[in-house]
Amino acid sequence: MNKKTVRDIDVKGKKVLVRCDFNVPLDENKNITDNRRIVGALPTIKYLLDNDCKVILCSHLGRPKGQVNKDFSLEPVAKELSKLLGKEVKLANDIIGKSAKELTANMKDGEIVLLENVRFDSREEANDAEFAKELASLAEIYVNDAFGTAHRAHASGVASYLPAVAGFLMEKELNFLGTTLENPERPFVAILGGKKVSDKIGVIDSLLEKVDTLMIGGGMAYTFFKSMGYNVGNSICELDKLDLAKSLMEKAKAKGVKLMLPVDTKVGKEFKEDTESKTVKYTEIPDGWEGFDIGAETIKMYQDELSKAKTVIWNGPLGLFEFDQFAIGTNAIAEYLGNLENVTTVIGGGDSAAAIEKLGIGDKFTHISTGGGASLEFLEGKKLPGVECLLDK
Repeated sequence: MNKKTVRDIDVKGKKVLVRCDFNVPLDENKNITDNRRIVGALPTIKYLLDNDCKVILCSHLGRPKGQVNKDFSLEPVAKELSKLLGKEVKLANDIIGKSAKELTANMKDGEIVLLENVRFDSREEANDAEFAKELASLAEIYVNDAFGTAHRAHASGVASYLPAVAGFLMEKELNFLGTTLENPERPFVAILGGKKVSDKIGVIDSLLEKVDTLMIGGGMAYTFFKSMGYNVGNSICELDKLDLAKSLMEKAKAKGVKLMLPVDTKVGKEFKEDTESKTVKYTEIPDGWEGFDIGAETIKMYQDELSKAKTVIWNGPLGLFEFDQFAIGTNAIAEYLGNLENVTTVIGGGDSAAAIEKLGIGDKFTHISTGGGASLEFLEGKKLPGVECLLDK
């Protein structure tokens, strides 16, 4: 972590704009169903309050496509923050308009204003310089604490106009992911799931330079099976990536990395919760059936390998975890991993984090990233715009 944080500059009494990731799930009544991302921002907010700052928060929520849409209002976030902090968080009804300017102009030390959803203005995602400049004019310091959007070069990254530093959540994410990748205790095992090989090409390529074992699960496994000449039935398969799958297996062999693929798979007749299902060997997937999960033999094989690990990084579910009968593999590996002792376990956000939270065992892992897409790009070794723009130490 070679970037400055709020600790490294004088924030006392200043007006500070904090980019948070409050992109939380809401139910049909606009109640927050998982407040993890809001809780994750609290250490930075509390530090600023303790230093008598005037705190201006901004975030996106959902995909309002550059239009004002009350379904994506941050009002539920303002209420949740008020409850968690034990003090009022005022919500502006715009981003850089009259409401935002009036509320932020008259702030006293220790007060908090939350701007309305930054994606209500199309200029945010367009990375419009004029929009960023107006946003910056509300404050004296910019703090990026939104790791979940750090891979996007959007205009709320107002670092061109203000001194810009990392918040504590951003610092934590970069430290955990960075340390895990740069100096892992070995054996170092990576688990990769998800639908497509194409989504993870860069990650697989990068991890093959670092890990001792790479376990593959989820829909991407069937592209590997097909590349080996086996029938995959109706399973998700990228026919244009078969040569790539072969080359990745060859690279693993050349690097001395143990690349593990499922040895059995749970297949279903249709893409629905209660479909007829059965477990077959990976070489014997029948026509008309679709692979939705790893089987019991694979679970045991992966658990045996994980029992030897000292560092594990996991990104992507190992099956269709949204359907209970095909969540068995993901859940079994998650529970096993959570119960391992003296192992650093890092979950790379996204669906794998959602699966673990669904099980209620999040506290059993060393670190669960708040950013799926950002953690993927970090694992690839890409530079994240939301990090690159911050002041160096």
